[in-house]
Amino acid sequence: MAKSGNCDTCCYLVYDDEMEEYVCDVNMDEDDYGRLMQTSFKECPYYKDGDEYKVVRHQM
Repeated sequence: MAKSGNCDTCCYLVYDDEMEEYVCDVNMDEDDYGRLMQTSFKECPYYKDGDEYKVVRHQM
């Protein structure tokens, strides 16, 4: 799994109309969230590149 500190390119970053801001939409349970808040990560362990055209550009 690729890791990065840049949420702007993560596929889990979605716009929430009610909050009127972008939020992380990773599917995690309470235990996962607790570990995420207790542990200091340098990079997000849930990051997944949302660039669908990355493979196409690589093939060119």
